[in-house]
Amino acid sequence: MDNARTIPIQTASLEGDGMGCHAGGEQLLAAAKAAGKSETLQQYAADYPRVENAGPHDQPQSMCPAFGSLRVGLRMRRTATILSGSACCVYGLTFTSHFYGARRSVGYVPFNSETLVTGKLFEDIREAVHAQANPAELDAIVVINLCVPTASGVPLQLLPKEIQGVRIIGIDVPGFGVPTHAEAKDVLAGAMLRYARDEVQNGPVAAPRGGRQDKPTITLLGEMFPADPVIIGQMIAPMGLAVGPSVPTREWRELYAALDCAAVAAIHPFYTASVREFEAAGRPVIGSAPVGLDGTQAWLQRIGEACGIPTALIDQARNQALHGMRDMLAKQSIKGRITLSGYEGSELLVARLLIECGADVPYVGSACPATRWNAEDAEWLRHKGVQVQFRASLEQDMAAVHAFQPDLAIGTTPIVQKAKQLCIPSLYFTNLISARPLMGVAGAGSLVQVIQAAMGNKTRFDAMKSFFDGVGSGHAAGVWEGVPQDRPEFKAETRRQLEKKLKKRKAEEMG
Repeated sequence: MDNARTIPIQTASLEGDGMGCHAGGEQLLAAAKAAGKSETLQQYAADYPRVENAGPHDQPQSMCPAFGSLRVGLRMRRTATILSGSACCVYGLTFTSHFYGARRSVGYVPFNSETLVTGKLFEDIREAVHAQANPAELDAIVVINLCVPTASGVPLQLLPKEIQGVRIIGIDVPGFGVPTHAEAKDVLAGAMLRYARDEVQNGPVAAPRGGRQDKPTITLLGEMFPADPVIIGQMIAPMGLAVGPSVPTREWRELYAALDCAAVAAIHPFYTASVREFEAAGRPVIGSAPVGLDGTQAWLQRIGEACGIPTALIDQARNQALHGMRDMLAKQSIKGRITLSGYEGSELLVARLLIECGADVPYVGSACPATRWNAEDAEWLRHKGVQVQFRASLEQDMAAVHAFQPDLAIGTTPIVQKAKQLCIPSLYFTNLISARPLMGVAGAGSLVQVIQAAMGNKTRFDAMKSFFDGVGSGHAAGVWEGVPQDRPEFKAETRRQLEKKLKKRKAEEMG
């Protein structure tokens, strides 16, 4: 590259090693604003609001937010993803992605202090994009800035919009600007919808792989269990409607079909940037989902009204859907208290369904924010006496388990671990609740089955606790003739020495 084209990057406000998330959120945020990322960060703050004055836990504890955007790109056909960030971050993200089933490589543009400061990193990214842009294999290339390149102002917006017909999508997904990996899905989905909407406005675009629907369609917003779109399609069929694509989509041309809809169902309520694109395209957006009796009845009514469906057809769809639900709930139900928390965005929907299945649910925690698309769900739950906690921290979720002593705790991995230590049966929300149908009769039936089975394990936990009673825990775990004494001062000194050594090594690397 010609050095005259090198774009200098602002890094003066990155103190210390400046090479990773450990530089500190406030420090990275200030650096990013100084480096010209203020507009992007202001939009993120508006789209994904945090809890004000929440102390040390103003951001829910979850995996790196960039995983959400990475996941969306890796699940799309003919789409390549390139990461720009610290090597440790890229390693963790690619490991997690492959753990969750990614079947393709993740591109990486490495950097060091020199290439970051001089702007050579941007030139390296541009070279990588040009080298990868093969229209025979790809529809799009996604480039994701992680924390340090975002804080340093690496200008992905200056990348070409397309190369030989391959679309180039550059986004910033810093941990200090996007609160959760769920919302990072929206960062990329929204950017792709904006690009696709511009293409639609500028001329003809490709039809869906299976052709256009002959009925008005409902686009579903949010990642769902594969059976749920089918179930929703059966529910809305009496109204003369069909299910369209789910966003995030599985290939680029589905974005056009998603925009070409009669209405959008915000099943997951945190896709703020995506909703903005649908509303700009003139599409009405409906919150909540067809879960349980109340939820199904209200949702079908609003969908029908949004699409101008005659009342008689709306009533027909509601009666058909609710008949099977009533029969199922009459035959089997859940008896017991359940606390529920997670970071997928569907926690309130699951809580509604659990309550209609007979469960006592005193607490629901979601790492996602309150929005106008989950306001009805929150109001319904509060009316039932449920404590609804948006932007829930691990500490709040754990406090609920201690306070309510549930028969079953549904939550994230640390909640499941802590609950089991307390001899409380528990289920991991993402793998065991989110990964099953929630809509209609199938959703209720599936949920009742797994909940009842989990609650039935209480006697096994009691037996295990009794068997291992007296073996100790923490530093004293095991069977001892003399119980070891904890020495926290030794641990503190070792930690201090390691931190000192690490700082010295980083200083040597920085020259």
